[in-house]
Amino acid sequence: MLRHGLITAVFCCLIATAMTVTGGGNWAGHLVYSLAIGTVSWLFIDIGRLLISGHRETLWPGWPAGFLLIAMGMVVGFFVGNLIGDAWFGAPRFDFLEFKGHKLATAATITIIATVGMCFFFYSLGRSKHMQSQIELAQRNATEARLKLLETQLEPHMLFNTLANLRVLITVDPPRAVAMLDRLNSYLRMTLSGSRALSHPLSAEFERLGDYLELMSVRMGERLRYTLELPDDLRDAPVPPLLLQPLVENSIRHGLEPKVEGGEIVVRARRQAGLLEIEVSDTGVGLDAAPPSEGSGFGLEQVRERLATVYGARGRMSLASSPAGGTCATLSFPMPV
Repeated sequence: MLRHGLITAVFCCLIATAMTVTGGGNWAGHLVYSLAIGTVSWLFIDIGRLLISGHRETLWPGWPAGFLLIAMGMVVGFFVGNLIGDAWFGAPRFDFLEFKGHKLATAATITIIATVGMCFFFYSLGRSKHMQSQIELAQRNATEARLKLLETQLEPHMLFNTLANLRVLITVDPPRAVAMLDRLNSYLRMTLSGSRALSHPLSAEFERLGDYLELMSVRMGERLRYTLELPDDLRDAPVPPLLLQPLVENSIRHGLEPKVEGGEIVVRARRQAGLLEIEVSDTGVGLDAAPPSEGSGFGLEQVRERLATVYGARGRMSLASSPAGGTCATLSFPMPV
């Protein structure tokens, strides 16, 4: 309403200026009458539309209530505004109804044209903003649906890989297979009972990652060592669920497992030039020595797609060889304001 009132005041000043230039007379007098009529009409119509629009998203009543409201606003604004102007200048009451000199016709015509024009402008502005909000809502819903789809693709991918490892372990070390199955049961209970939120704190992502690494430790034993480094000031930073697990899974499957003595995985988060950077590095066989595997790029591609969906061009993932051997995957995306 305040924005509409300010626009109405500016428009009334323009009308007063135009009347002074074209018809002569006192600019201050035209301004008082114009502001009085415009302000009364604006208050009547703007308050009325909010009271009778109900739950309409555009906040404008439909036909015929909207047309009746505008018509009543013009009539009330014309009579009350002119009475205010007459009282301000000490003119005889209802002097504006005098037909002499076409004063009444001119004032009524200007009032009708100005009121209809301003109402159409405000209605178009409100409808445009409503349509823009609907477009943004549709885009947000599409983004949420895409993220949920990507997450539902990642969860079975991780589960199938874990079950395949469990099947191998059952034949060679049944006790460790039972321990791994217990870990898997606990991990799935925690994961499936969680909400399908589009984001969760980085601390929750690290906790889930720790559970997954513990699950893998049952199978790999001392061949798998890991370190998780999360600064306290980044614990509450929101990130998409299952963002880091594909990277860790990739490090284990293609980096540490082909290496007889295994190796170490380090996951660390840091703030860098307004961006959140998360680094997943391993001491495995490295990119060049990693054996080809069917579907090996699935997890990495999913991570890239999720970053692009949530953060656009500012969400990036890079994969490079570590100077000391192994592979380093780095994620960077904007920190929330």
